[in-house]
Amino acid sequence: MCLGIPGEVVDIIDEDAGLATVEVSGVRRAVSIRLVQPEGIGVGDWVLVHVGFALSKIDEDEATATLDQIKRLGQPYVDEMAAFQETAVV
Repeated sequence: MCLGIPGEVVDIIDEDAGLATVEVSGVRRAVSIRLVQPEGIGVGDWVLVHVGFALSKIDEDEATATLDQIKRLGQPYVDEMAAFQETAVV
């Protein structure tokens, strides 16, 4: 199962390349922010991440509520976090 999972932008790695570091439940990885750059994206913003791409910008309350619900799924959440940690955007 692939989930869209909320993460917080903690660093803009390369604005021209559209890459940022996003943290989800203590796990950090690089993701593409190209799809949300037109909205304006910066450190501290929350995004919905799916397969290495920030699909949309969301507010912190929505991010927290969504992450809480995803955690309740149990194994799918564990699997998604493992995939999030092991993959990279190239």
